[in-house]
Amino acid sequence: RFWSFQPPHAAPLPAVRNHRWPSSSMDFFVLQALEHQGLKPAPPADRRTLVRRATLDLTGLPPGPEEVEAFVADNSPDAYHRLIERLLASPQYGERWGRFWLDVARYSDSNGLDENIAHGNAWRYRDYVIAAFNSDKPYDRFLQEQLAGDLLEASDHASRVELNIATGFLSLGPKVLAEQDVVKMEMDIIDEQIDTIGRSLMGLTLGCTRCHDHKFDPLTTRDYYALAGIFKSTRTMESFKTIARWNENSIAAADEQGRFDQHQQQIEAARKAVEETTTAANEQLRTQLGPDAELPEKPEEKYPEETREKLAAQQAALKQLEESLPALPTAMGVKDQEVTDLAVHVRGSHLSLGEIVQRRVPELLSHVGPSQFDRQQSGRLGLARWLTDPGHPLTSRVMANRIWRWHFGRGIVSSTDNFGKLGAAPTHPDLLDHLASGMVERGWSIKQVHRCIMLSSTYRMSSRFDGRSARLDPANQWLWRFPLRR
Repeated sequence: RFWSFQPPHAAPLPAVRNHRWPSSSMDFFVLQALEHQGLKPAPPADRRTLVRRATLDLTGLPPGPEEVEAFVADNSPDAYHRLIERLLASPQYGERWGRFWLDVARYSDSNGLDENIAHGNAWRYRDYVIAAFNSDKPYDRFLQEQLAGDLLEASDHASRVELNIATGFLSLGPKVLAEQDVVKMEMDIIDEQIDTIGRSLMGLTLGCTRCHDHKFDPLTTRDYYALAGIFKSTRTMESFKTIARWNENSIAAADEQGRFDQHQQQIEAARKAVEETTTAANEQLRTQLGPDAELPEKPEEKYPEETREKLAAQQAALKQLEESLPALPTAMGVKDQEVTDLAVHVRGSHLSLGEIVQRRVPELLSHVGPSQFDRQQSGRLGLARWLTDPGHPLTSRVMANRIWRWHFGRGIVSSTDNFGKLGAAPTHPDLLDHLASGMVERGWSIKQVHRCIMLSSTYRMSSRFDGRSARLDPANQWLWRFPLRR
């Protein structure tokens, strides 16, 4: 019955006294809370402040002087609306807002922790995220690709490459790569994946249930190992030998792969020629020395000059072929491996195993979306579809709250990674549901959430200080003025 486990509901617009102030649907929820607290919204920001605020917000860069002057001089009714559309269409939008997601996805160009090995191909995932934000990729599809892109159908090679790159979400993050106990290393990597998915996508501290049932939220150790089986059935690492190496998926086109295979065949042919020449020369040398004689330590020194020259030419050709082998492009990412269910690890130890748990979603939300996984696959695709089901109570709320936080500096739920019982209660629960359900209804569009927020009177307020309001609400949690930002 906890609030965040109930599906978001589109509440009717609340009644307000100041009917002239709201300019978007979300303003009604903000204004109702202000009036209930005896507060009044600050006056609108001036045009110079507004163009600077919006430009910094959507691109991370201040507007140029000519942009400011053009906006200030534009008295048309849709000037601000056109400003927002121009900023949303700029390449800098994806770079700015993609960076926010990269922080959530624990993006880094190296592994960190014990062996800080460079992620040479992490940039591919970074570019995928930037392009996704710029193209306004629907958020449900965005999540599905990152969790199970390799299991989704692709219409062409470029689509297949993009889907493979997206699964870098599961490969990134700090992982201990030099753990001597390889089983523990694998379970620690799985734990990092589960904890990340819980906090970033669901606002739940799933990692707490590795060793025991959750102390506060209705999540069990059985739930944890049901999810762990999904990632045990997923190849994240190429091997767990010290130093462990993450998996890289080939993203080579057919012609690239063809040239590579042809080159490999040439290498094999050259290697075989060297072996044949060496074998024939050794047999000839053995005949000369007698059947009982052993070959000298460096038999090639006893070869005829003609044979030595031939062998040297063959070895040089082999070396040249090996050094000119074209490198196939790869991307950090995961793929399915042998499908398996895991036993509960008693108190989190792989040395003390309990009952085996079938792969599934947490029982708390098992009524949402597809309840069965394809038994021939890891379960990542089923998990992704369950997370992005329109009736899921957490996924849309958590993302809508993040977008709000990135605009206003603090979320409607201030504990953005924890929507559980120890997390903060939402200051405006109906507003959060309004944004979350609206995002789903508008095709999971993130840009539509931006428009809803940035075209509102709430967003366009000034940051003017008011002594009375500050005494009643010193933290500005009811948004009587626009929050000051560094």
